[in-house]
Amino acid sequence: MSGTPWRVFIARLAGVAVFDPGGDQVGRVRDVVVALRTGRANPRVLGLVVEIPMRRRVFIPMTRVTALDAGQVITTGILNLRRFEQRSGETLALGEMFDRKVALLTPDGAPGEAVTVIDVGMEQTRTRDWEVIQLYVRRGGGSFRRRGETVVVDWAEITGFAQTEANQGTASLLATYEKMRPADLASALHDLSPKRRSEVASALDDDKLADVLEELPEDDQIEILGQLDQRRAADVLEAMDPDDAADLLGELPPDQAEELLKLMEPDDAED
Repeated sequence: MSGTPWRVFIARLAGVAVFDPGGDQVGRVRDVVVALRTGRANPRVLGLVVEIPMRRRVFIPMTRVTALDAGQVITTGILNLRRFEQRSGETLALGEMFDRKVALLTPDGAPGEAVTVIDVGMEQTRTRDWEVIQLYVRRGGGSFRRRGETVVVDWAEITGFAQTEANQGTASLLATYEKMRPADLASALHDLSPKRRSEVASALDDDKLADVLEELPEDDQIEILGQLDQRRAADVLEAMDPDDAADLLGELPPDQAEELLKLMEPDDAED
């Protein structure tokens, strides 16, 4: 890379094509792996989660990225084909940092106004490492401020990522997923934590969730369906292809399957 620092907001990388030095496309960016640090130190950016053919997700370290912007990513061409598995201490920027509620620090260092993260900015340092340096956030309203104002703040100006948020929002994350095909979205959901997977699945409309469920492994289907209330689960089953819905019902305990069939429209249940 050149001596000029590279800076990019991560939402712009979602779905961006990844190329080898010869110009051949090897995959698309699906997420960015970050390591949070103690105190106010900027998190390290470890690498990219890249989806290659056959919907396989692999990890590419930032040391193998030679050029990066909102339009393309160029790598050294060295690719480890081992399926990506998130390790302890790693955070997925898109999957886990977007839509988090954090607090702006007051001048005396105490937690102040609550804000919601809608994007994450990263930059290459002089040592050629990558760090999260800024957050694009939406702040609440007040008598002196228009509600929904968005601002960019430095990482050192916020606190709250160390705590687990019980009901994390999904709006910013879903915006990055909006143009994904159901198969790609299913792959993205599969790689999220169970908590985050449930939050995102619950936020999808019935038809979109039905399309995604048809692309997921059975274990994920059963997990997601079991976390919906029964009325919503029945509506999603109605929106699925009858053969796929029948297969999924066949994997459920008989009493649960029977209850869902009773809640479905008779014609759909008959199919």
